[in-house]
Amino acid sequence: MAKKVKAGGGPAGSQKSFRKLLYQQKTLCLMALVPVVMVIIFKYLPMYGILIAFKNYKASKGVWGSDWLDPLLKNFYTFFKNVNCKQIIWNTFRVGALSLLFTFPAPIIFAVLLNELKGNLYKRAVQTISYIPHFISVVVVCSMLNGFGSMAGLFNNVREFLGMARVDMNNGSKYFLLMYIGSAVWQGVGWGSILYLSALSNLDTSLYDVANIDGANRWQKIKNIVWPTILPTTTVLLIMNVGNVLNSDYTKVLLMQNATNKSELEVIGTFVYQKGIVEGKFSYSTAVNLFVSIICFALVFGANMTTRKINPENSLW
Repeated sequence: MAKKVKAGGGPAGSQKSFRKLLYQQKTLCLMALVPVVMVIIFKYLPMYGILIAFKNYKASKGVWGSDWLDPLLKNFYTFFKNVNCKQIIWNTFRVGALSLLFTFPAPIIFAVLLNELKGNLYKRAVQTISYIPHFISVVVVCSMLNGFGSMAGLFNNVREFLGMARVDMNNGSKYFLLMYIGSAVWQGVGWGSILYLSALSNLDTSLYDVANIDGANRWQKIKNIVWPTILPTTTVLLIMNVGNVLNSDYTKVLLMQNATNKSELEVIGTFVYQKGIVEGKFSYSTAVNLFVSIICFALVFGANMTTRKINPENSLW
């Protein structure tokens, strides 16, 4: 006796169900269409340009018309043979690692502190004010740092008030990391807290009532209620930020460089800018940037694999 086939079964049924789902979600699909197209146009289509890292690129011949290098990895060999290669990579890693160490936990701490505030009006005011530095141009921020770090600047006024001698903080690289990371924390702490505050908005407030009955103090509430709520968001953002360790804000570094510290503050971003934009060595600069992209991908992949072993539910894939 022949078995009856359920309606909607098989490939044809699956396609019909998929089309039905698309129709039901047509508004969301239309909303997502524009950003998806923009990502494809500006992120994926230009990726063919990495071919010039392996070519003797000539603008007159274009990407496809330019000759392949012999050997194919000539630009990579040139970079690794550069006498300053190790110093440039170390500078980039040091700036990126220290920035991650201080800028990543700052929004988490800020979000937790905001969440502990009781007055909604004061809480919203502080939250809104904390967003403002994010919208200040990096050029303006660097101008402020150069002014504040001068002999007659604000930073030296504070040093003098504390009984310390005035120094030119823009001279040399001694105070570079302090100003670079400090300004990054100032600009990103409020804006970076948005995602954590969004996660905390889903917090079940009845858990606080149970904790109060059990006699938990504020630290125990944060540790056992607040932290588990934002842990998935924190893990995902940490994985993504690990991949940016070698992608320091080269614009800020470039604007903070001067004749006294340029050789000590050279990072991969400023090196690529110098070789690619200033000197016109597009193939060479593309190869260096491709090397950075490969390392960043490896860091993201490694961080994700580590997360999967510890807690698979919080990994990216």
